[in-house]
Amino acid sequence: MGNTYGDWLREQREAAGMTQQELADAAFMTRSHIAHIEAGRRFPSKEDARRLDRALNTGNVLSSFLPGDDAPVADYFEAARRLEQQPTAISEFALTLVPGILQTERYMRAALETAVPLWSEDECDRIVRTRLERAKILDGPITPVVWALLDEAVLRRQVGGPDVMAEQIMHIVRLAENRRVRVHVLPNTLGAHPLQQSMLTLMWFEDQPPTAYTEAVHTAKLHDSPLLVERLRASYDCALSDALPRKESLALLRAAAKEYGHHG
Repeated sequence: MGNTYGDWLREQREAAGMTQQELADAAFMTRSHIAHIEAGRRFPSKEDARRLDRALNTGNVLSSFLPGDDAPVADYFEAARRLEQQPTAISEFALTLVPGILQTERYMRAALETAVPLWSEDECDRIVRTRLERAKILDGPITPVVWALLDEAVLRRQVGGPDVMAEQIMHIVRLAENRRVRVHVLPNTLGAHPLQQSMLTLMWFEDQPPTAYTEAVHTAKLHDSPLLVERLRASYDCALSDALPRKESLALLRAAAKEYGHHG
C-alpha cells in the first residue's frame, strides 16, 4: 500500500479497474475531488469516505484509514501546503507570527530557532526552501488574490531582532504597495476579537469547496466541513471589519519598520 491516504485510494481504485470519473460517478462525487484526494491535497469527509468504500467494495477500509483529530500535524500541513498552490483566493490571519508565504528568509530562520525539539541545520534549510517555494504563488500578478489580516502583536514581537523585523515588515509593505497583497492590521487598542485564539488560513478554489486551516502548538487541522468553514469565514470577516483601513494599516507597518531602524 502507499504511504498516504491518496496513495491508498488510488491503489484501491486501480485494483477495481475504475477511472477517476467512474469512481466519482459511483460515489456521487466530482472527478476533480477524487483527483485532489489522490494527489494528497485534501482528505474526504467521513460521508465521502463511506461512499468511496461502498463504490469500491472495500468494507470500511477507507473510512477507517481516514485521518482523525489525532493525525500528525505534518499530514495536515502537507495537505494544506499542496492546496495552497492552486486556490483563486487566500485569506490569512496571523496571531503572533508573519504568515509563511509572506516571510523573508532571515525571519524564517529566526522563527525556526525556537522549535522544540530543535531542528537540525539540514532540517531548517529544507523548511526554508519549502517556504520560499510556497511564496512563489505571489510571483503571479493577480492570482491568487491574497488578504493578510495581522494582529499588531505580529509587528511588535521581535523575531530575529530589529534589523530582521525592519526587513520583514518592509517586505510586506512592498507587496501591499504593489497591490499583490491586501494587508490590514488589528490594533492592540482593539482588545479582544473573534480570531484571538488561533491563526487561520481560508482558501477558495474554482473546482472544489473552500477549505480552512488552523494551527497551534504541535496541533493543526485542515477543515472542509461547509458549516465549519462558513463559521470560520464569518469570524474572519467580523475581525476584518474591526481592523484598520488599508492606508492606516500601511502607515502602522511603515512606522513599525522605522522604529526597528528602517529609513527611507
